[in-house]
Amino acid sequence: MTAEHVDTAAPSAPPAAPPSPLDPARPDPFAWLEEVEGTEALAWVRGRNDHAHTTVGAAPGFAETEAAVREVLDSDERIPDVSRIGDHLYNFWRDAAHERGLWRRTTLGSYRTDAPEWETVLDLDALAAAEGESWVWHGASLLRPTPEQLAAGEPWRRALVDLSPGGSDADVTREFDLVAKRFVPAAEGGFERDTARDDGRTGAKGGLAWADEDTVYAFTDFGPGTTTPSGYPRIAKLWRRGTPIEDAVVVYEGTDDDMYISARRSRTPGFERDLVSRSIAFYRSETFLVEAVGTPEQRLVKIDVPESAEVGLHREWLLVELRDDWAPAGTTYAAGSLLAAPADAFLAGSRDLTVLFEPTPSTSLVGATWTRHHLVVNVLDDVKNAVHVLTPPAGTSPGTAAGAPWTRSELPLGGGLLTVGVRAVDALDSDDVWVTTTGYLTPSTLALATVAGPGAEPGAPEPLKAAPAYFDADGMVAVQHFAASDDGTRVPYFVVGREDLVDPSDPTTPGTAPTLLYGYGGFEIPLLPGYSGTVGRAWLARGGVYVVANIRGGGEYGPAWHQAALRERRHKAYEDFAAVARDLVARGITTPGHLGAQGGSNGGLLAGNMLTQYPDLFGAVVVQVPLLDMKRFSHLLAGASWVAEYGDPDTDDWEFVRTFSPYHLLDGDRAYPPVLFTTSTKDDRVHPGHARKMAALMLATGGPGADVTYYENVEGGHGGAANNAQAAHMSALAWTFLRERLA
Repeated sequence: MTAEHVDTAAPSAPPAAPPSPLDPARPDPFAWLEEVEGTEALAWVRGRNDHAHTTVGAAPGFAETEAAVREVLDSDERIPDVSRIGDHLYNFWRDAAHERGLWRRTTLGSYRTDAPEWETVLDLDALAAAEGESWVWHGASLLRPTPEQLAAGEPWRRALVDLSPGGSDADVTREFDLVAKRFVPAAEGGFERDTARDDGRTGAKGGLAWADEDTVYAFTDFGPGTTTPSGYPRIAKLWRRGTPIEDAVVVYEGTDDDMYISARRSRTPGFERDLVSRSIAFYRSETFLVEAVGTPEQRLVKIDVPESAEVGLHREWLLVELRDDWAPAGTTYAAGSLLAAPADAFLAGSRDLTVLFEPTPSTSLVGATWTRHHLVVNVLDDVKNAVHVLTPPAGTSPGTAAGAPWTRSELPLGGGLLTVGVRAVDALDSDDVWVTTTGYLTPSTLALATVAGPGAEPGAPEPLKAAPAYFDADGMVAVQHFAASDDGTRVPYFVVGREDLVDPSDPTTPGTAPTLLYGYGGFEIPLLPGYSGTVGRAWLARGGVYVVANIRGGGEYGPAWHQAALRERRHKAYEDFAAVARDLVARGITTPGHLGAQGGSNGGLLAGNMLTQYPDLFGAVVVQVPLLDMKRFSHLLAGASWVAEYGDPDTDDWEFVRTFSPYHLLDGDRAYPPVLFTTSTKDDRVHPGHARKMAALMLATGGPGADVTYYENVEGGHGGAANNAQAAHMSALAWTFLRERLA
């Protein structure tokens, strides 16, 4: 099976937009809903939330569904995801007793047991209560001790902890002492990034990154003029302990049109490097090596690769992953390829590169992770996993000949419709990897494996943890099908459910199974098989069919699959999704009245276009944390950073952008299927005004009888929920809505 007819060179004309009830010559009648914390806006939100609770929330089975989902989210039998830091495995954990969560640690020996002994490092619930702030965990970065410190037995001590108020992307960073298990106050010289914003909130988009014990890179909001149009940092500075952040030394300053500037130090012994990353736009960036950083002699050395490429450095090796064809020194390398070269030779001008992976019409690279001596690459072939081990030539050193052959061996993992994830345990000094395996009907497992080079027999992965089965999958199957899109492109999709529903004996008889079709189709992100106890309990176990569409715009077939639905080609993604919907009906699995569509974020834009452009194909639509007003998206929060994906509505691009702007495609004279909109007040990535305005417009044009349900969570950021209770509540609203409308 191959992905055929993926044409990015000559896009067909997008469909014409229908008339809209919005008069483009007049002000937006619902612009007041863009005022996130506005009195009128919040009153409207409360009214719609009350409506959601008195209708969907009061429907039979809602409480049961909410409890079933919450039980999965809070289950003590979940696999604790861990990272090895020194002698410990660290994990962040939420459950019923720890709503905000615990940052905790154990040893590998204890983790191997059925009941690991966990030591609490930081209790977020206690911190939130003490400070009166609804903190949400955003992660931590730890400073690796020097080889001399490790040899002397010194522990890992220093961490930078990121915390978000309410789950927004804007957050704060505080230095944390892992031995004393406390934050290091600024009065004691601790690093703190805690920006007070004009809207009264705390935090900013950006972060801190360790350079050494007494120095960090800071990239954040330093005041007026220091952020990009998307609200991300425009300046990176080197900040020394004990000095005001205002005195930090500027390492790099981006332009007013850049998207994101950051800096970091690679501390691999013998290969220490200071790096600046300049994100110009999505899919365009530059990486610089910084020499004599923070001194008057500081110099930037650009790594000379295409702006659309991604670069990575590991010890003496430079990796280049291409999004477009590249022809340095007269040799053409195909988009989607992974290339390698000795870093020093490349920086000295050599362009002798080794091709580690080259895509075919059915294959793409979805990941690569270094261990100490090997590179593990994860490949998709028609959206099915295969894992390979690549070993650099022997005698690797800065003088290793460019173009020397790498050897290849296999890591026998996966098979069938399973997704395999491989992650290095410690890329500096170990060849061990964490291996996760999951499938739609196969609960996730975690194993520990050692990567072996050519000629060595790979050891069997050591099973460490296995998640329980949260629903009875007996009699259920997961299969892959392909649908033909409008231009003939073959679009893969997965179908999960009871075998008699997924593979009906008589396809000519219309099926009545309530079926949910989910998609994303953007930003080169692939949708892969994975186990979900929530989907299983709330949908599959109750006779529903679950479908995932791998439409263009995603990354299932590499950069070309993504680029096929960029900008003026956006309609291709929506045509693909509609083709899958029709194929489900043609196979006798369901009918339009029993078929639902769902998507979030960019997938919310997809769902919004299914609602407005293909209403006859669906019996209900769920639109989550969506973009919908594509005339305004680039002016709202992080929207300016997505112009490369959608186009610039303030230019002539509006002629094609308007053809996939659901807010402007709504036809006041047309009937639409029931719709549920969900979002979060604290979402500072995709503005809640998108969902608010679309719901208000549909209610205004559809009258009192319009089946429009809207729910806005008060916190949670772009993820929609800040804790398991909120996540379960919002999930139950969606599943109950779908059951009520599609049954």
